[in-house]
Amino acid sequence: MASEKQERAVHTRESLLLAAAETFDEYGYSGASINRILKRAGLTAGALYFHFDSKEDLARAVMNSQPKTIVPLLDSRGLQRLVDITLTWSRRLQEDPLLRAGVRLTNEQVSFGVQDATPYRSWSGIMADCLRDAHERGELQAGVDPAEVGEFVVEACTGMQMFSAVASGRTDLIERVTRMWRLLLPGIAVPAIVARIEVGPNRVRTSAA
Repeated sequence: MASEKQERAVHTRESLLLAAAETFDEYGYSGASINRILKRAGLTAGALYFHFDSKEDLARAVMNSQPKTIVPLLDSRGLQRLVDITLTWSRRLQEDPLLRAGVRLTNEQVSFGVQDATPYRSWSGIMADCLRDAHERGELQAGVDPAEVGEFVVEACTGMQMFSAVASGRTDLIERVTRMWRLLLPGIAVPAIVARIEVGPNRVRTSAA
């Protein structure tokens, strides 16, 4: 019985997150009223406030859900995993409302009174872990700092998606990410690894299957 209740609670929370993401993506933070979110989720206010304290709390949860839309899809290691994260991210921004809303809210958060770098730091940490693994595997050039490069990649991708959103509705984002790696890899990876890393749309997986 307890397990069934837990499963229902998890399902309710996920339904609220998805409905909120779709609403934030469509209307922005200010236009995404609690009533709109509840109507889309088909749930009551009581269900929402059981899981989240406020609309801001719900927005923060959407912002911080970005990695789970991508990381479970990957099975590569080291530098290839880092490249795959960015390529998958660039494709799923066109397809996944939870990721898209998370990115939008993270970029626009100051406009609704929030200043939370957690989503950026979370991505930087994930990327730094990939680079530490790459170092242990002998893939990095001497002197490459995993934390520094991980943060730089997050900064670069943040700017790229904003540029791409205006220039093409993000349809060219995967090409921009591919170009970034062609420019960046020779400066951080040993030559043999540069030649082996696969970069391009063919690396993108759209499901965990």
